[in-house]
Amino acid sequence: MNAQKILIIGIQGAMAKITAELLLKSNPGIVIHGVDSRPIENMQKRANFTWQQIKYNRTNFEKLFREHQFDCVLHLGRLGHSPAMGNIHKRIDINLIGTNTILELAQKFRAKKVVILSTHHVYGALPDNPMFLKEDAPLRASFKYAELRDVVEMDQMCTNWMWKNQNEIETIVLRPANIIGPQIKNSITQYLKTPYAPLPIDYNPMFQFIHEFDMASIIVNAVDKLKTGIYNVTSDDVISLHEAAEIIGVKKILVPIIAVEQLAKFLTPVWKFPLYLIDYIKFPSTLDNSELKKNLGIETFRFTAKEALELLK
Repeated sequence: MNAQKILIIGIQGAMAKITAELLLKSNPGIVIHGVDSRPIENMQKRANFTWQQIKYNRTNFEKLFREHQFDCVLHLGRLGHSPAMGNIHKRIDINLIGTNTILELAQKFRAKKVVILSTHHVYGALPDNPMFLKEDAPLRASFKYAELRDVVEMDQMCTNWMWKNQNEIETIVLRPANIIGPQIKNSITQYLKTPYAPLPIDYNPMFQFIHEFDMASIIVNAVDKLKTGIYNVTSDDVISLHEAAEIIGVKKILVPIIAVEQLAKFLTPVWKFPLYLIDYIKFPSTLDNSELKKNLGIETFRFTAKEALELLK
């Protein structure tokens, strides 16, 4: 691995912590500094791994870049869209304004690479989606749900910046399918594990799942092996929503899709289910992974989708 000093943004998140551990194991000589706007807890102290809670603003980030002279920046700190993740103004501040600042400073202080974690949600779940979406497919997630506007704009901003500055800095945008695992507490994991969460009896779309360890491995590989570009991240496995619920073994309420949204609103205090996810349990949003396999090979994933789901039991 070429990069020696790595900044991880969003270090309190489970994915960032797993990634940091893999980086340290793969290259003991690496130096990692993690930051987060949230209180940072449950971290193991190491001489080459430091972290701090900071307010995400230009002054703090510029001080960080000037002091550490990072070789690589892993932006894993995008705020999600579950009801627990705060309001739209906070997400815009971190996802858009904060990301733009990070990109500018990475270039100003001559970082060699930036890796940005986006999401497959940017494509949207629509009835006319092709079975497998390629990286050049239009990003249509915000057409129906305004709460997805910031994540779509963040992805577009990063990709535009990436191509504009490709001769000066390597930039990777990763769009993973559904990340699941014992440490991940995202919306789809909570939905699948919540007892008696409604399951549409009249829809059964295909899903793709990535184990948390495999996703972290892809991020680690992106540091050293991937070149500038956008990469859908998923294995070859596809599995239906109903089969996924069966594998986990949590009791579900089978109801027509028209009742799911009403139940979702009713169960929000315990379910924490963003309403835009209703479309993702109706229509396909599966990814073509040929670009990733072309660059990393076919033996990229350790866990199958079924194995990843079984570990959620």
